Formats: sequence, structure tokens, C-alpha cells
Amino acid sequence: MGRAPLLDHKLRNNLQSLGLLATLGLLLGCLAWILGGASFAWMILVGMLLLYAINPAGSPRLVLSLYRARPIRYDEAPKLYAILAELALRAGIDSLPRLYYLPTSVMTAFTTGSRDQAAIALSDGVLRRLDLREVAAVLAHELSHVANEDIRVMSFADLVSRLTGLLSLAGQVLLIVSIPLVLLGAGLPPLIPLVLLLAAPWISALVQLALSRSRELEADRSAVELTCDPEGLASALIKLERMQGAFWEQIVMPGRRNPNPSLLRTHPPTEERLRQLMELVPGRGRATLQMPWSMIGMHHPLDYPGLVPRRRPRWRASGLWY
Repeated sequence: MGRAPLLDHKLRNNLQSLGLLATLGLLLGCLAWILGGASFAWMILVGMLLLYAINPAGSPRLVLSLYRARPIRYDEAPKLYAILAELALRAGIDSLPRLYYLPTSVMTAFTTGSRDQAAIALSDGVLRRLDLREVAAVLAHELSHVANEDIRVMSFADLVSRLTGLLSLAGQVLLIVSIPLVLLGAGLPPLIPLVLLLAAPWISALVQLALSRSRELEADRSAVELTCDPEGLASALIKLERMQGAFWEQIVMPGRRNPNPSLLRTHPPTEERLRQLMELVPGRGRATLQMPWSMIGMHHPLDYPGLVPRRRPRWRASGLWY
């Protein structure tokens, strides 16, 4: 696939993300209007826009401390930092993100922070079970989140969803308090605002999940633009899917294989992501991509003698599984 189709995908995905954000804002505005009228609704919406302008991305240190992550020194993984620097240059990121090590066998990777102060966390499972080519693809995917400012977008969406839930809860409390008035003949509240008041948190959560899936698909496409290697990312996704555990584990212990913070979820089905990536493989359709660097040694995992994992993942006091 040439650059023009990639740009077309990017435009459509960004428009979809903008539409989902607008839906979240509209839902919040409707709730505010139901509870406090037009003035209150405008005040809430203007406040949300100001918060987005301030950039409400969370502190990298706070998120990383929940996973007991530690920085990866350059001398511990010089090849990783060399690849990271090349990818950051291609992505137009001036401030090189810091790499962090998660001492767990759970295969996970995530990005936190802002564009100017980003951190990319890689678990021991990712570093030891993926070869260097696949790790490079994962780094490109995470860097794409930084370049596309997905952390900022998802942080804002999470904030709007939380405020929507808070307004919905306040409205439900008012409804409970007004029950005696209804019994005394004051009349029932209008049906549509009542339904919206009760359903708003669920609708907001569904829209937020759809937004997350949209940004993940765009990060996959952006990663391919950086590495010119769709098969590398596809191979990494297949391994990650294979390591997610047996079906019965997902039934008995749901969520144990999904350790990411809520701001970084949820991902599209692996099959959908693989189908998109396969459209970019050379020899399929209009794909004419080539690897930008030498593949010598890229098909072998690296050794990280200074990085020591914990033996078994378990539930932590923070509620995270790692």
C-alpha cells in the first residue's frame, strides 16, 4: 500500500476519533443541561475545552510506580535505544522517550506521559519472548501513540467519562430524593431525560472503548509508516495473542491477561489488526514497502543480563495483574 492510501486511512481514522470525542462532549453537555440548564451546560463544556488545552495527560511516574517499573539504562539495551532513536527521528519526536522495564513475565507494553515527556514500558515477557524485529515493531507502535498524542486524547476522554458518571450519579440521587414529591402527586419527570440520565455512563463507556480501538488501529498504521515492516508487527501480535492464556483461564480469572491501565484500553480484536497489517505486506495489493535497516540479527531475542524478572505474576494491592 502506498503513502496515499495510508494518509486516507489516517484521515478517516482521525475523523472517526473526532466524531467519538464530539459524542462524549455532547453526552456530557446534555446531562449538564438536564441537571442545571443551558448556563450550566455551557460552563461544563467550556471547562472541558480548557482542560484539554492544558493537556491533562497523567504523570508517567505515577503510572510506572504502580507497576514498580524502573528505567532501562542505555548500556543495558544499546540496540533498543538505537532503534528507538531512529524511530523517534522518523516520527518527528524531538524529545526521546525513556524506556522502562516491567519485571514481570506478563507480555505487555504501554506508553504514558506527554509528547515532551513520554515513557515507554516494556515487560520482561516482551523483551525475552519477542525477537528484536518484533520488539522494534512494538516500539514503533508505542511511539506512534506519542506522535499522535493518543495519551492526551484518551486522558481527556477518560476525564469526560468520569465527569459524565458523576453528573449521572448526582441526577440519580436527585431522583431518589424527589420520590416523596412524586408520591404526593408532583408528577413523573420526562421519560427521555430520565433514560438518558440512567444510560449516560454506559453510553460514555462504550464510546470511550470505541475511541481507544480507533486510536490503536491508527497506531498500527503509523507504526508501519515508521518501520516499513508490517510483518514484524503482525508477528509480534500473533505471539502476544498466543501468550494470552487458554480459554478456561479467561473464564476463571477474567481480566488477568489485560494488565494495562484503563487509559490505554481497549485494543481491537487481533484478527482485525492482522487483516489491516496484511494489506500492507509486500506482494499484496499495492504494498511496496521495504525494511529501512539491516535485518542482520533482528530475528533473535536479545540477552538482558541486568534485567531480572519476578518469577510469577500475581494480583497486586493496586488491583493490577503483573
